[in-house]
Amino acid sequence: MSAETEEPGQEQSFLSHLVELRQRIVRAAVAIVIVFIPMAFFMQQIFDFLSRPMMAALPVGAKLLATGVITPFMVPLKVTLFAAFLVALPYVLWQVWAFVAPGLYRHEKRLAGPLIASSVLMFFAGMAYCYFVVFGFVFKFIAGFAPASVAVSPDIEAYFGFVMSLFIAFGLTFEVPIVVVLLVRFGIASIDKLKKARPYVIVGAFIIAAIFTPPDVLSQLLLAIPLCVLYELGILIARFVGAPKAAEETASQQASST
Repeated sequence: MSAETEEPGQEQSFLSHLVELRQRIVRAAVAIVIVFIPMAFFMQQIFDFLSRPMMAALPVGAKLLATGVITPFMVPLKVTLFAAFLVALPYVLWQVWAFVAPGLYRHEKRLAGPLIASSVLMFFAGMAYCYFVVFGFVFKFIAGFAPASVAVSPDIEAYFGFVMSLFIAFGLTFEVPIVVVLLVRFGIASIDKLKKARPYVIVGAFIIAAIFTPPDVLSQLLLAIPLCVLYELGILIARFVGAPKAAEETASQQASST
């Protein structure tokens, strides 16, 4: 077959993948909008829930500030949109998986359900740890250093940006066990190599903590220590999961080729 006859087929295949990708993105966006619409009626309550750890650390009677003209509306709107994204996250991840699944082997496709469920649960666990544990320590620690002549009243937009960055940092940190298990499962790294990489992981954990957390030791420890513990947890779980057997890989390859 000549190159001239191959190129139209390859171009058509590429365009079909682009069309499917657009459809998946549209479906994910529609799902987020559908979840957002009823939540929009509770924007104030959702933001009040998000600001509760900070309000608990501030002196009695203190409030957050809104320095912009439309900030009192836009920040609660962003918070609610982020909450809608979290609620729709399982469906969004499923759309991502449905797009990449046709190119995977059968034994890899079996990981779809457990992978999506565990990823969502661990991300939410990281956010919950950040909200219920980290925020309480960090905000009280920072507010305690304010001089008596200073009124601590953070701007809500700056607070939103700070909280979102920590949520994402801790959410991704709690994905470490899943990443470790996948590395072993797909044969990218062995358990022995992961054990030898412990010193580098510890150093990297504190570097990541220094980048994504406030410049105090407490905040950095609250991120670096869980990251190291979760890395060890991933190695422990990987012992039971293990890499796929050669026979299983061969059978999956033969099934995919037929």
